[in-house]
Parts: sequence; structure tokens; C-alpha cells
Amino acid sequence: MSDDEEYTGEGDPEFIKRQDQKRSDLDEQLKEYISEWRKQRSKEEDELKKLKEKQAKRKVTRAEEEQKMAQRKKEEEERRVREAEEKKQREIEEKRMRLEEAEKKRQAMLQAMKDKDKKGPNFTIAKKEAGVLGLSSAAMERNKTKEQLEEEKKISLSFRIKPLAIEGFGESKLREKAQELWELIVKLETEKYDLEERQKRQDYDLKELKERQKQQLRHKALKKGLDPEALTGKYPPKIQVASKYERRVDTRSYDDKKKLFEGGYNTVYAETLEKTWQERQERFTQRSKSKLPKWFGERPGKKAGEPETPEGEEDAKADEDIVEDDEEVEEEVVEEEDEEAEEDEEEEEEEEEEEEEEEEEEEEEEEEEEEEE
Repeated sequence: MSDDEEYTGEGDPEFIKRQDQKRSDLDEQLKEYISEWRKQRSKEEDELKKLKEKQAKRKVTRAEEEQKMAQRKKEEEERRVREAEEKKQREIEEKRMRLEEAEKKRQAMLQAMKDKDKKGPNFTIAKKEAGVLGLSSAAMERNKTKEQLEEEKKISLSFRIKPLAIEGFGESKLREKAQELWELIVKLETEKYDLEERQKRQDYDLKELKERQKQQLRHKALKKGLDPEALTGKYPPKIQVASKYERRVDTRSYDDKKKLFEGGYNTVYAETLEKTWQERQERFTQRSKSKLPKWFGERPGKKAGEPETPEGEEDAKADEDIVEDDEEVEEEVVEEEDEEAEEDEEEEEEEEEEEEEEEEEEEEEEEEEEEEE
């Protein structure tokens, strides 16, 4: 065996057999891998197919549900529109009936006014009738919008202005119809003139009544001592009171009020001092006066040559005592005056301090409110 044969092994049947075995093993392994891959792939394709079928079914179901919902919404919208139209028609019919009744009443009233020979009052005061939300008919008329007024106007004109049925009329019938319309125009213009004159008369009467009322209120104010125009304004007069805590009418004149601020307190204070002085002086003069008992024997402090009881000595002593008492009373009065003045000053200082504290508190509250805002 040569070296080349040993190196390559081409002539060795065992080597060739081993190589063929390896190839067959690899082929079988690849076939197994391929079969497994195909099985896995088929499973994935089946699952994907099922998912697609499920998605298609969901799309169909969702489309059916959306179609049903759209149909239901459409039916609800149609029902709502139909109900709104029916409600609107009912309201229009009710308004038309109400306006027809009002027109009939107006026509009856005009006819009654024409038939009445005797002259009655130019105006009548009707009772207030509360309507919806407690509003009167006049207030409800004022609160109506422009569209509502236009609609009521159309409804009112629809039965006031009757349509002309002149189809197939000849010349004579047209003339008769024109004459009839002319007479109706003349009649309406006459009624319009009468109503305008009646309104002018009512305005004049109302003006006269208001003037009479003003005159009566002026007399009433003068009787109460107020300004003549105090009761004729829109608001009642303010009540003049003695203070903000007492709801009593202050009947004092302006001069009396003015004198309170022109040294009145000093006068009252002087009168109080004078009264105190008089009371104390009366109490002092009405005191019980007791004289010293007579001394039997030698008078203490007696000097040589002085009498036992010299005349006028006791009176002089009494006068000295009176002078001393007067001086003491004067000192007490002066002390009381000083004390009262000091108390007044202290009260004024306390009031000023309280006012300053209140102002500081108000400023702090305002600053807190501003900060909160």
C-alpha cells in the first residue's frame, strides 16, 4: 500500500462505509428536522387561519351592531323630531285658540262700549293675575322674545285677516267686494281714532291723579314737619334718630343740636361742680355745733393776767375752725376736679387706643382677604 492510499483512504472500504453511514445519518436527521418544521409550520398556519376567521367574524358582528345602533339612533332622532313638531303644533294651536278668545272678548268689549249710551269711567283697574312663576300677564308679555312676538303676530293675523276668495268673480261681484272692503277700512279707522282719543283721555286722567296724589303727600309731609318733597320721591324719607342704637325720632331743632357741640359739656360740668359745692356747704352749715365744756379750775395754758373765760375767745376759735373747714372743703373739691379731669383724659386715651386697635384689626383683615384673593 502506497503512502497516498494511506493518506486519503480512497481504497479503504471501511472508510467509505463510514462516510456513507455519516451521510445517511445526516440525511435522516435533516429529514426529521424538516418534518418537525413542517408540522410546526402547519400548526402555526392553522392557528393563524383560525385567528383570521375569528377576526372576520368579529368584523361582521361589529358591523351588524353598528348598523343596528345607527338604526336605533335614527329612530330615536326621528321620534324626538316628531315629538318636538307635535309639541310645537300643539303650542301654536293653543296660542291660536287663546288669541281667538282674546279677540272675541275684545270685539265684545268694543261692541259693549258702542252700545253703552251713558259715559262711564275712562279706565278700569284690572286685578293682577299671577301666571307662570308668579309673573303677571304684562310681565310675561315683556319677557317674550322677538321670535315669540313675531310668531304670535302671524297667528293673530292668520284669523284676523281672512283670505280673499275671489276666484271666478265677475265685475259686479268684484265691485261689491271692493265696496265691502272699503266699508271695513272706514270702520277700522273709526275704531282706531276712538281708541286713540280714549287713550289720550286716560293719560290725562292718570296725570291729574298723580298730581293730586303728590299734592296730598306734600300736605302730609308738612303736617309731620318734613320737607314738602320728602314723601313724593321713589323711596321713603330717612328716619332721623337720636343715635344709631335708639329707633326714636329726634324732635330737637337744629339750634338745640348745634348747642350740644358749642361748649355744652363744659357748662354741664360747671353746673355739676356748683351743685356739689352747694350740697357740701349746706351739709357743713347744718352740722351740729358742740361747745367745749367749761373748765372748773385753772384753765390749761392760761397766762398770767388773762381772764378765766375771756369774751369772744370761743367765737374766735369757732371762726378759725370754720375757715379751716372751708379750706379743707375747697381742697377736696379741687382734688375731685383734678381726679375727674384725669379720669376723663384716661377714658379719652383708652377710647383712642381702642379705635387704633380696631383700625389695625380691620387693616389686617383686609390684607388677609387680599392675600386669599
